[in-house]
Amino acid sequence: MKPAPLNPVFHEKIWGASHLEPWFRDTPELTGEVWFATPEVLVKFLFTTGDLSVQVHPPDEYARVHESSAGKTEMWHILSAEAGAQIALGLARPVTREKLERAALDGSIMELLRWVPVRAGDTFYIPAGVIHAIGAGMSLCEIQQNSDVTYRLFDYGRGRELHIDRSLDVAFLDWEHPGAATPEPLGPGRELLVESPYFRTERLMFGGEFRVNSAAAVGGELLIVIAGKGAIEEQEYSQGQVWKIDPAAEVLVRSQGPSTFLRCLYPALKN
Repeated sequence: MKPAPLNPVFHEKIWGASHLEPWFRDTPELTGEVWFATPEVLVKFLFTTGDLSVQVHPPDEYARVHESSAGKTEMWHILSAEAGAQIALGLARPVTREKLERAALDGSIMELLRWVPVRAGDTFYIPAGVIHAIGAGMSLCEIQQNSDVTYRLFDYGRGRELHIDRSLDVAFLDWEHPGAATPEPLGPGRELLVESPYFRTERLMFGGEFRVNSAAAVGGELLIVIAGKGAIEEQEYSQGQVWKIDPAAEVLVRSQGPSTFLRCLYPALKN
């Protein structure tokens, strides 16, 4: 089958943005997330003008028992960031379950988190169990297991449901997140960003004509257009699109000037 772009689904969020360019057209609504789904992985573009909740996701084993769902491991690739934009990754120091529970209830959890400044081009890997939060003033591309199980620990008094008991069941209480991933060179214009059991993500930066061979993909491959325009097998592409590539396919890409892609390889779902 020929490569084909996936259809985007737009989701309004209280912390979202109306300015989505250059990836999508600006909207009057506060769009927080734009989803592109396959059965194996879910790609999201996020746009933030407010802070997201402090949250954690369960691993597969816990999610299957309690949610009848897969767990959620994810990664973030920062597309743009205002001055001072930051994310929270894990805890600044180990805490007990009891102390974390009290901090979630009284809001002092914000002082326990490890806050990291971000800039465009940074990549972060967030395994299930890592407490995290995304701050205001950024756009990012998220690649994750296709699961929407989220446990909120703290939500700034917005009145949405919290899931403190289940958060405490799955959260790492003594693990410090390593911070931004260091890209590993794989050849001209190609870097490895994240390697996980659920997806492998590379960054491709090319101009002109090049070929992408997805023989290494067990389940399939996605090409996420971060910047640039051109053609994939004679079909026009532009930034903000996500293209599905069949396993073992060799795809010709012709870029009109520099283009940047995230290349996501993922295994087939296990029965």
